[in-house]
Amino acid sequence: MKRLQRLLLAVILGFAATQAQAQITVDITGGALGALPIAVVPFEGGDAAPEDIAGIVREDLTRTGLFEAVPREDFLARPARMEDVNFRNWRVIGADNLLVGSVERNGGQYQVRFELLDVYAGSRMVGKRYTASGSDLRRLAHTIANEVFRALIGRGGGFNSRLAYVRAAGAGDARQFRLVVAQADGHHPQTIVTSSEPLLSPAWGPKGERIAYVSFEAGRSEIVVQNVGTGQRRTVAQFKGINGAPAWSPDGSRLAVTLSRGGNPDIYILDIDSGETRQFTSHWAIDTEPVWAPDGKSVLFTSDRAGGPQIFRKGVRGGDAERLTWDGDYNASADISPDGRLLTMVHRRNGQFRIAVKNLETDTTRVLSQGPLDESPTFAPNGVMIAYTRTHGGTPTIATISVHGRAEANLIQGNGDVREPAWSPE
Repeated sequence: MKRLQRLLLAVILGFAATQAQAQITVDITGGALGALPIAVVPFEGGDAAPEDIAGIVREDLTRTGLFEAVPREDFLARPARMEDVNFRNWRVIGADNLLVGSVERNGGQYQVRFELLDVYAGSRMVGKRYTASGSDLRRLAHTIANEVFRALIGRGGGFNSRLAYVRAAGAGDARQFRLVVAQADGHHPQTIVTSSEPLLSPAWGPKGERIAYVSFEAGRSEIVVQNVGTGQRRTVAQFKGINGAPAWSPDGSRLAVTLSRGGNPDIYILDIDSGETRQFTSHWAIDTEPVWAPDGKSVLFTSDRAGGPQIFRKGVRGGDAERLTWDGDYNASADISPDGRLLTMVHRRNGQFRIAVKNLETDTTRVLSQGPLDESPTFAPNGVMIAYTRTHGGTPTIATISVHGRAEANLIQGNGDVREPAWSPE
């Protein structure tokens, strides 16, 4: 009970976020055993471009854990187009697929071309041309990674999605909290809110246009909805007591929130337009951290009604709450994959807090991260990666890990602490 109270306090009183100017780099630390081998050849003319397009594509694919990039030092040649490829050379070094391309400057724009090749069939799977400014080349690289992912995996890669997070920098009266939005690989961060009071629990709307979050700018917790593009903000919950943990319904019309307006923290359903609320849970226990199922028919939440923090699910139209997690005495902070098959959560094992994934179809749980203090997991829109807060050496950073544990990537920050990542839709 006390642990969940501290958890709820953390959700409400929060931590926070980062300077938009901080440089973020990706360090891929995990292996990719059993992943699909792909050779990504440096694009012809790419050395003169402001972004390493092939390198960005390579990192995007490797972070998913579904691809293993063939080391560049193993390449026997560096072709730029299919007609220059000797497919036997690429079979020898174990590549199943090959990505080649070129970058050519044309005035103030860049012409970018790529081809994805099937090494064993000796054929082109996809090939496209693009025109982009220098400032858009990183986003274009993510687009190319999406094309490769879709061609080989059969669905979108989510590499053009965004990551919101909170950063706190400074000390005492000079401490500032920032809500930051960056590209999915952590680059090009932009601060959308700055406050001397805590900001926390960012949650993306289903179209990626709005973010709901908790603000203490008014001297108490309030839930704010903000348009990311225009900056327009509206306070949607300012009830007496706790206003926390917003989660969007799949259609974007409602928020599931934690309120203590009745004296005890419970889950409520809030209509965005009308402001009307409906009490969703009513229990002596603490119910918090709601998240909607992708079909909108149920809400998952953390509750200590079983004696310790566990994940429960309840139908939106009513009925009893169903306990979903049984492995261990602590499971909290749930998020659910876009296809509804996987549940990620913070799982305590041997006194350490780690990120775990539960397959809701097979009822099996896999612990992914190493701990000792990992929290706030959030699924990527491709359903194969999870971002989370990782505290290592006393400094919180944001990391990603693949759902099979094959690959990890640390987003290495500059000054300040970062917490509470939220992954946007594509």
